[in-house]
Amino acid sequence: MSFESTDQYIATEDLRMAVNAAVTLQRPLLIKGEPGTGKTMLAEQVARSLGKELLQWHIKSTTKAQQGLYEYDAVSRLRDSQLGDERVHDISNYIVKGKLWEAFESQEQSVLLIDEIDKADIEFPNDLLQELDKMEFNVYETQQQIKARQRPIVIITSNNEKELPDAFLRRCFFHYISFPDAKTMRKIVQVHFPNLQQKLVDEALQVFFELREIPGLKKKPSTSELIDWLKLLNSDDIPADILQNRDTRSAIPPLHGALVKNEQDVYLLERLAFMSRRG
Repeated sequence: MSFESTDQYIATEDLRMAVNAAVTLQRPLLIKGEPGTGKTMLAEQVARSLGKELLQWHIKSTTKAQQGLYEYDAVSRLRDSQLGDERVHDISNYIVKGKLWEAFESQEQSVLLIDEIDKADIEFPNDLLQELDKMEFNVYETQQQIKARQRPIVIITSNNEKELPDAFLRRCFFHYISFPDAKTMRKIVQVHFPNLQQKLVDEALQVFFELREIPGLKKKPSTSELIDWLKLLNSDDIPADILQNRDTRSAIPPLHGALVKNEQDVYLLERLAFMSRRG
């Protein structure tokens, strides 16, 4: 089996090759790219394309690597002991399995998503080196050794907020999702809006890519934001002529809140529109 584009996700040839290479090498696939370029959705579509279960571990700034393996719920055990519950005599009743444990004990190969690994502490990736490399770990409270029955397909995403350790990078197959060009973006739009008026798509894409090219923009609009914007344009029956109008294009586009996400960029667009009118 090999990964291909699905009816919900357009994957470039380079991305398909990266996924299939990581599966062949049995190494985690580290995916980087601008926010909104479909990194998280990739794992969902890989699982769907290959017919496998998807396990998702979404990382926060407070997440510890141990939580991916298991957690010992000492508080619940103490409470049960005070209540005289017989469960306290078996410590395994208080071991909470993490996503890696779930993936390891799965009877069939699964897809494990470790999402936004760069949000966690800098030591987080290093703390998972052994487990991701050897596909096993020990449960110290019960003296169990947990080994993967089937090596999961591991997909790790990063928004590049922090540099990842070299030792961790060496164990991964890396791919950077480049921002889609106009041709690929048109295919992505077609997947989401197969019946959208072609003229509206043409004008919206032109405005979108022009907006991304504006110098000094703090946050360029992403693919997911374009999809949101097109959904609004379609639901509000915004005619393509409004986007086509050159005077309108020099100003802020309609429903710009779906594309522009901070006040500095709104101010920049307003200033450019004012200068354009004066010109």
